[in-house]
Amino acid sequence: MDLEDAAVTRKEHEASDRELVAKLVDQARAEGLELVGENGLLGRLTKLVLESALEGEITDHLGYDKHDPAGRGSGNTRNGTRAKTVVTDVGPVEIAVPRDRDASFEPKIVRKRQRRLSGVDEMVISLAAKGLTTGEISAHLAEVYGAQVSKQTISTITDKVIDGMTEWQNRPLDPVYPVVFVDAIHVKIRDGQVANRPVYVAMAVTVDGERDILGLWAGDGGEGAKSWLHVLIEIKNRGVGDVLMVVCDGLKGLPQAIEQAWPQAVVQTCMMHLLRASFRYAARQHWDAIAKALRPVYTAPTEAAALERFVEFAEVWGGKYPAIVKLWEDAWAEFVPFLNFDTEIRRVICSTNAIESVNARIRRAVKARGHFPNEQAALKCVYMAIMSLDPTGKGRKRWVTRWKAALNAFAITFEGRLSPNPR
Repeated sequence: MDLEDAAVTRKEHEASDRELVAKLVDQARAEGLELVGENGLLGRLTKLVLESALEGEITDHLGYDKHDPAGRGSGNTRNGTRAKTVVTDVGPVEIAVPRDRDASFEPKIVRKRQRRLSGVDEMVISLAAKGLTTGEISAHLAEVYGAQVSKQTISTITDKVIDGMTEWQNRPLDPVYPVVFVDAIHVKIRDGQVANRPVYVAMAVTVDGERDILGLWAGDGGEGAKSWLHVLIEIKNRGVGDVLMVVCDGLKGLPQAIEQAWPQAVVQTCMMHLLRASFRYAARQHWDAIAKALRPVYTAPTEAAALERFVEFAEVWGGKYPAIVKLWEDAWAEFVPFLNFDTEIRRVICSTNAIESVNARIRRAVKARGHFPNEQAALKCVYMAIMSLDPTGKGRKRWVTRWKAALNAFAITFEGRLSPNPR
């Protein structure tokens, strides 16, 4: 058969398929059938396709067609069917699964003891990643698809991601990152009693300008520099030999932990953390005025100019809020580094907003759950949330575009320390 004949045959098949679909739709309309739902058109089609495929499988297994005399005396024959209900994307579908006399038939398209087709598992994982609880997912599937899926089954489905999470958590990393953002969120975990536990998140920007979440780690108690040191050393042991800059909050002892992992790294305190910490010491009616007075400090062109603006701030607000002045004085060494850099670098490192957006997605996912039964359940939830951050890839493109100018500035400022990504 030449290409022209093949094209004609394909068009004939397509026309035949469209004609068949048109007949089925017309029949469904005449019978008043819905498209989906119990006994809907798609359910009937799914039943037809599955049963046809199963019939083909048992024919291949036995070596002869149904009712074929060749099967007589073959040693194994068909032995009727058994009813089975499977949950599909269009709802529950009852199918007739063929059996053979010696029970050696092992169907592949709908395996023994399989109650869900793969699309349902993917749907459950997607809903869990968006923050729905097992009860909410079960109710959603029942309401929209008429599928009865227990909370235990949903938990079993989402447990499938654990192996992938372990592999992801231990994967090799790049030898150098221009910037690493570190932060922690707190989740409620029941370990004897419900308590707030930190989940440490480290997110890097690669030399190509892409976002790379390096890992997730559950802490034992409150957020501490000792725990961060363990996290940073693990990242280093996975191949990260150098980091140009680490952006973090003002946690005491964290700069020393960063220096132990990467001695040359510049530690930059997040401006947003400093501002939020400042507001804790001030009355609500003064927040706007304090923010306005501090802005000239962290937008100053040089460290000297920033110091002048800070002295002016202390003269105005130091008497009323001395704790704010002390807060900035204690954080000054980690606050000023970015003032020595190009404005493109300043723009992207003056806050942990890049990782805060990730944390916001995580918080939405964990909020509905109240608390988790154990550490693994909490990490599983967080992992699914970050894996669903950018399903279309549009966010990745915007991210890369936004970082190009800053990466050029990094290459000049840290000349010789950035090398091409070998992977």
